[in-house]
Amino acid sequence: MAEHSSDIYDLLVIGGGINGAGIARDAAGRGLSVVLCEMGDLASATSSASSKMIHGGLRYLEQYEFRLVAEALAEREVLLNCAPHIVRPMRFVMPHVRELRPAWMIRAGLWLYDHLGRRRRLPGSHGVDLQHSAYGGGLKPEFRKGFVYSDCLVDDARLVVLNARGAADLGARILTRTRCVAAQRLEGQWRARLHDEATGSESDVTARAIVDASGPWVKKTLTETLGLATRFNVKLVQGSHIVVPRLYDGDHAFILQNDDRRVIFVYPYEDDYTLIGTTDVELPGGPRPCSATVTEIEYLCRAVDRYLGKPVTPADVAWTYCGVRPLFDDGSDNPSKVTRDYVLHVDGGAHDVPVLSVFGGKITTYRKLAEHALQKLASWFPQMKKPWTGQTALPGGDVPGADIERYIETLKSRHAALPGELLARLAHRHGTLCDKLLVDVRDIDDLGQPFGAALYAREIDWFIEREWARSAEDVLWRRTKAGLHLTAQQQRDVADYVTARCG
Repeated sequence: MAEHSSDIYDLLVIGGGINGAGIARDAAGRGLSVVLCEMGDLASATSSASSKMIHGGLRYLEQYEFRLVAEALAEREVLLNCAPHIVRPMRFVMPHVRELRPAWMIRAGLWLYDHLGRRRRLPGSHGVDLQHSAYGGGLKPEFRKGFVYSDCLVDDARLVVLNARGAADLGARILTRTRCVAAQRLEGQWRARLHDEATGSESDVTARAIVDASGPWVKKTLTETLGLATRFNVKLVQGSHIVVPRLYDGDHAFILQNDDRRVIFVYPYEDDYTLIGTTDVELPGGPRPCSATVTEIEYLCRAVDRYLGKPVTPADVAWTYCGVRPLFDDGSDNPSKVTRDYVLHVDGGAHDVPVLSVFGGKITTYRKLAEHALQKLASWFPQMKKPWTGQTALPGGDVPGADIERYIETLKSRHAALPGELLARLAHRHGTLCDKLLVDVRDIDDLGQPFGAALYAREIDWFIEREWARSAEDVLWRRTKAGLHLTAQQQRDVADYVTARCG
């Protein structure tokens, strides 16, 4: 590697998904100097293609993943407090099908689910007469009994962006569209070459440790970019979701048992839609872009048609998305039974600069994963401060009483000239950062060019200036989901605006 001037950091994080962004924020808050590089946009791969749930994983109890479920349930409460603007409670309804799982088994599982975690804010589970309850709304009449329990939904891409924003606010350097093309140990440090995908320019950074949080690319990064061998593998599993026009009234979600013993989640999405997912299909070969297949779409439609009164066909699908889950390869042949737990491996002894690799993981436990990652690196950084993220809000999350609805009412009183729907959308994206976003805004004209779906030029400028957005896709599908609501022409207008602003 040729000699170049080099910036020196404690930590180079490779990967701008939820684990990389979470580790960068945690490390920066402990006093470490951090640089994060991501070859695309933040959350542009797996982390924006999840089922968008903060949950313990009820079905993991059948696989005896008690430690993972307990940790995830505890994190559910932490994230409700730290990010109430993008994490919201939801009641999940499971219609009972006696042939698939006996009622006693479901009751036992839900009792464990209620008690494994430190549940404070969420109501517990109970049985329900679906014939005489609003929770039966949308179901076929033959489903008479069921169970109700609590979990949460999350805007997954915004969770990543806000972690990156929090890291940057603490001094971390966030480099999107920047690929780490090579790295080597040199004189007791890592020397890494970074390639700017937009300009083609290259630069070097020097780091005292590397975190490989590149998700599906974790083994490729470790072996090809860093030149290290590993005995660990990831099993790549494709998970697809479909979005259709709203299927039922009510704010509840459904967890539907399928005849292959998998479960499908169905819940209200973006006001006018219903989200349905997910599939588990092993993806052979290396990581690559994926899309929902005809077979997967038909599978999800059939699963829903078994339970809901309103039929769903592939022709009803308004949008699909697909993600590649990099699960730790535990040897299971069934993609649905591969562990969702994570493994953190450090290469480097007492006299070697380390690289920590992240195998597996799920979005719910990203914060604990970050704590555990830094614990493994602690001997190299004795000056590192104590864990701190469990009691500290994400950017915009310092909502009084963690009550986002009350905060929305406060916004409406402060900005009476603005539409209430607009203020609600902004609050759920930005939380208390709305106070900065809307500074000096007197009326709707101060928000600049309107694009539809309560999206205005001022907010796009915010995404560009503070959240690393560089394309219409960044704005329409990750910083927001406005792409679901805008016409093709409106989307082109957004693209033209972003291009003009970013050059």
